[in-house]
Amino acid sequence: MTTSTTVGAMPDELGLIPAEELRERAWAARRALGDRAVILGHHYQKDEVMEFADITGDSFLLAQRGAAATQADLVVFLGVYFMAESAYVLAGPGQQVILPDLGAGCHLAECADIFTVRDAWSQLTAAIPDKRVIPLTYMNSGADLKAFVGEHGGAVCTSGNAERAFRWAMSEGDAVLFFPDEHLGRNTGVRVGLTESAGVVWDPRSADLGGVDPAALADAQLILWKGFCNVHTAFTPAQIDQARTADPNVRVIVHPECPRPVVAAADEDGSTEYIIRRCAELPTGSAIVVGTDWNLVNRLAQQHPDKHIRCLNEFICPCVTMNRITLPKLTWCLESLAGGELVNTVTVDDDMARWARVALDRMLALA
Repeated sequence: MTTSTTVGAMPDELGLIPAEELRERAWAARRALGDRAVILGHHYQKDEVMEFADITGDSFLLAQRGAAATQADLVVFLGVYFMAESAYVLAGPGQQVILPDLGAGCHLAECADIFTVRDAWSQLTAAIPDKRVIPLTYMNSGADLKAFVGEHGGAVCTSGNAERAFRWAMSEGDAVLFFPDEHLGRNTGVRVGLTESAGVVWDPRSADLGGVDPAALADAQLILWKGFCNVHTAFTPAQIDQARTADPNVRVIVHPECPRPVVAAADEDGSTEYIIRRCAELPTGSAIVVGTDWNLVNRLAQQHPDKHIRCLNEFICPCVTMNRITLPKLTWCLESLAGGELVNTVTVDDDMARWARVALDRMLALA
């Protein structure tokens, strides 16, 4: 099981303090912690907390870098719960992982839970006993699901290495079960040479074989979990058409969690790290429209004032759960830690962590 062994409560009055005063207090606490702490910031976090990040990146990179910071016994994760779990799984001896708001979750990760996955696996293996199914889970999933794929011969993947993971899984077995993101799975299937209609979609809300026809299931190479990111599914092909009408020379780059028609209509798709790199590489004066979280797109626009970078849907809301970590919460967290009080630590039980580590190590071995 996953637990939060120490839970604190931010004093209400912190929310009433002016931002500049909070910022000064947070920096004072950060200086007091020194090398004992490393602060990891995910790309989708608010600028007000990203200012304090020692390392920025995607969830897996951050978990790795946190573990590599062996001088630090406190790993403060500016992200969401599944990221903190992965950081714990990879953490070194004596490292504590802290999440400033334990309510920071992920809609996509919550589209699959261990109970529905176990039920689906039981139905699948009974319905197609002669096929070897390799389970893959996206990094955006709980530690229990990472442990499940580790124990059942599968692996974890990120949006950046999903193609490599799919090719490995297809070479290892007869079919791939991918969860929890249907759209990343569909887009990756196309990348590895499958047709857009090749995968069947398993709906965990359907009691009988996920709503999949038994004959179609028997023939399927790819079984996609019906799950989605509520930010990336807010982008549409019509928005891309509007961007091209406004500027025929615009470069459209989207995240592969977007639905297949959006990815097909875009010029490029890739992980957050890919999007960041491409915005840096494109020449001065480029018009770039990006389909991903608003916080990242806004930061890229500030970092590259010589280019015209905007969000594909300028009215989109940033990820609500990702934005739960605020300056008042981070200030409270850092001051508590500097005062010797452990708050909001995230842990994973030993057996689950062991199998989750197996799945993560399999992913690393694919490199």
